[in-house]
Amino acid sequence: MFQESQFGSQQGGASVSLWLADSIARTPVAQPPQDWRARLREWSDAVELVPDLGQRVGSLTWFRGLATCIGLCATAIYLSPGFQPVPGAPGALLGEKQFDEVRSQMITPLALGADSGHRMGSTDAVQPLRQTPERPQIELNAQVGSSDTLSRALSRAGVSSGDVATINALVGSDVAGGVKPGTRLDIILGRRASRDRPRPLDRLAFRARLDLGMELTRAGGVLSVKRIPIRVDDTPLRIQGVVGDSIYRSARAAGAPPKAVQAFLRVIAGQVDLGRIGAGDRYDIVTAYRRAETGDVEVGDLLYAGLQRASGKSIDMLRWTKDGRTEWFEASGVGERRGVLSSPVAGRMTSGYGQRRHPILGYTRMHAGVDFAARYGSPIYAVTDGVVAFAGRHGGHGNYVRIQHGGGLATGYAHMSRIAAAPGQRVRRGQVIGYVGSTGLSTGPHLHYELYRNGATINPLSVKFTTTAQLAGAELSAFRAKLAQYKGLHVGEQDRFAQKALGPVTSGK
Repeated sequence: MFQESQFGSQQGGASVSLWLADSIARTPVAQPPQDWRARLREWSDAVELVPDLGQRVGSLTWFRGLATCIGLCATAIYLSPGFQPVPGAPGALLGEKQFDEVRSQMITPLALGADSGHRMGSTDAVQPLRQTPERPQIELNAQVGSSDTLSRALSRAGVSSGDVATINALVGSDVAGGVKPGTRLDIILGRRASRDRPRPLDRLAFRARLDLGMELTRAGGVLSVKRIPIRVDDTPLRIQGVVGDSIYRSARAAGAPPKAVQAFLRVIAGQVDLGRIGAGDRYDIVTAYRRAETGDVEVGDLLYAGLQRASGKSIDMLRWTKDGRTEWFEASGVGERRGVLSSPVAGRMTSGYGQRRHPILGYTRMHAGVDFAARYGSPIYAVTDGVVAFAGRHGGHGNYVRIQHGGGLATGYAHMSRIAAAPGQRVRRGQVIGYVGSTGLSTGPHLHYELYRNGATINPLSVKFTTTAQLAGAELSAFRAKLAQYKGLHVGEQDRFAQKALGPVTSGK
């Protein structure tokens, strides 16, 4: 509103007037006469439109500037827009009952016992309880862990040791092999007689096996057990399909369980290089499969492994038990196990077969075996099946075991700390026959392993044992009948006992 003078002590109004006069004078169009310019300068000096209110306070010029300022402010206020309040309708008043209902949803009632609105918080007439009343029952859900037992799972859930002992006595014969990890335990604990005593078990329900459910209840203070049989279909599961870029992914995509596919690959790998199985080959898997009427399933061992190759020999392998030992047999009834133990002890070879300087005797002589360095007391295994021909002290061999394997072959194990076999005993591949020691002519704990052919020692590393079993007679007929039964299974075969209740067994092509 006021402009500071930039020309010494001249007033802002005079400066404006002079500037206006000079501008008019410099305008090239219509030059005003000199008398008019003089009169304009005189008028601007006489009248100050915008005086400085900070100077000559109280003078006529000052009051004229004040009036001008007030007029301008009044004009701005008069021309300003109005701000009127927006009218709103008042809310309906709540009645007493409605107010109580709304109040029950506020935070305030939480301090008064979370009343519902119909019944408000307690008054001073209410006396607090000395102790909180107990629940009449507690319902719990627990699970048996991977390395857990039924007793530990129950104790962890709060079941008393006395009730756990009673449960073991009632169901011990049904869960002798242990409860499957992940089994759910539905537990109900009842009211206890006093606070210093554990709650009694009122009810326990769990799945003891795929085909058996157990339910224990307390009646008259005594626990009793109810066994609930569950129907199970044990029809083997057959999966067939064509190999794509990966036999594992193809079998999994067809619905084969991971356990069955892994076992199938191990069996096939013993007959053919897995890298040579190409696209277009057909696989055939039969595995033990149990399905309960409740829908639960249990995948068992692999029973049959087949591979039809587009180029090359097809493979048919059947799992069969002969003389108490389960092996894989070809369709012709010939079983063959390759890759038996290459080392009879878990250790490293320190001395080979041949001439060497004896560490104790001090001269060079024939070393008729292979030495394996191992820790004292490490178990020594039979490299293949046979009969123990000798077990005892044997000169420089110390504690020594010799096993006849047939066909003129025999193995010897020397310097044992302890012998775990007896003469005449039949042993099997991988069976422990003794423990590493340093008896006889030995400078430290190790195993001296020898191989004999027709009574003469040979290099043990030059022979790789292969054990072959041959089925014949009635056993071969039973074997072929079982093979035909597995190969005759229909892919996607239905459950035999409850098709409507269970639906089809999962399978694939």
